[in-house]
Amino acid sequence: MADKTIKVTLMKSVHGRIKSHQACVAGLGLKKIRQSSVLEDTPSVRGMINKVSYMVKVEES
Repeated sequence: MADKTIKVTLMKSVHGRIKSHQACVAGLGLKKIRQSSVLEDTPSVRGMINKVSYMVKVEES
């Protein structure tokens, strides 16, 4: 599981969102719309993605 990665892309703005959701997006390494980040597939990353799933697009690899 440690060698699996996930590509996360921010699709909607964080402006006006709940502070904890903004923090999750920042924790995923995303700042701008359509910016992508490749992350390890870990339970903590999955939890952040689930929390802001309405703002991000996820591609597994």
